[in-house]
Amino acid sequence: MAYDDTRESLIGNSADASNHPKDKSNAVQRRRHRHNSPSVDSFPEQNGTERHLLESTKEPTFRKVLIVVAAYLGVGSFSFFLLRNQISGKKTNGLLDALYFCVVTMTTVGYGDLVPSSSLAKLLASTYVFAGMALGGLILSKAADYVLEKQEMLLVRALHMNEKVGPAEILKEVEVHKIRYKFLTSLILLGVLTVLGTVFLLVVEKFTFVDAFYCVCATITTLGYGDESFSTTSGRIFAVFWILASTICVAQFFFYLTEMYTESRHRSLVKWVLTRNVTCSDLEAADLDQDKVVSAAEFVVYKLQEMGKISQEDVTAILERFQNLDVDQSGTLTTSDIVQSRN
Repeated sequence: MAYDDTRESLIGNSADASNHPKDKSNAVQRRRHRHNSPSVDSFPEQNGTERHLLESTKEPTFRKVLIVVAAYLGVGSFSFFLLRNQISGKKTNGLLDALYFCVVTMTTVGYGDLVPSSSLAKLLASTYVFAGMALGGLILSKAADYVLEKQEMLLVRALHMNEKVGPAEILKEVEVHKIRYKFLTSLILLGVLTVLGTVFLLVVEKFTFVDAFYCVCATITTLGYGDESFSTTSGRIFAVFWILASTICVAQFFFYLTEMYTESRHRSLVKWVLTRNVTCSDLEAADLDQDKVVSAAEFVVYKLQEMGKISQEDVTAILERFQNLDVDQSGTLTTSDIVQSRN
């Protein structure tokens, strides 16, 4: 009975405490607090609004991302356009070359087909490359991650095309295998971008197949040997967009590959934690209140610590927070406690 009570409270399906003899006094106390305290509806906080705000922060605003990227490329292009006579190499159009040079510098591809030749241009390029790496890491990767999450849904629907699967089942499937689907999505996008770049170099830049594929690989991995690059006007227009997309995509691909490996190791750890024999020393470590008895809640917390999901510092901080909120020191939280803790 005690186990069922604790289990129900942990999973969010708690029963009425008045049905259990051991909890009658606490139940009466809780009802008294509820009767004397204001209703939940009178609280100033709005849970629906807060939840909406929390969810909205997870999705990067593409308008803001585009504005930042456009400003970065615009300022850089204008600066390098003014210094166009201090940049040497294969040139096509002044403004296009400046934009192309910005993208090649920002993504650290560095073909070498356009290089700064003066001290001022070299200092500007040095500053610009660090700013570009920070921009790509902090903003563009988030935007790319958001795009991958959207494409995950299409991938899952395609995999279950012949099955009657509703939106709820698709969302659950994506959540359970989140990293795997992101990895597969980034792999597919990377394949598409690789083929697109190779075909473009074959048709427009008149490369051989080997040279085209070689240039694509050197570009998306940011090696940028420089012996092969985009040298035509149309080629550099294409390169501005393709280089940005492909270099970010390959970074996301290797990131999710690492995440998959880490997740696999973590699953193995969880399996070991849940199946290994429990010893007396485990019981001592799990006994948070030192009463020589380990409750189901204490056991859950201990196993979560073993799995690496929480730390002892987390548990201590949460317990301290609970004690601060428990104004009447009843061992439970009521609406009265919450109201009084704010005063």
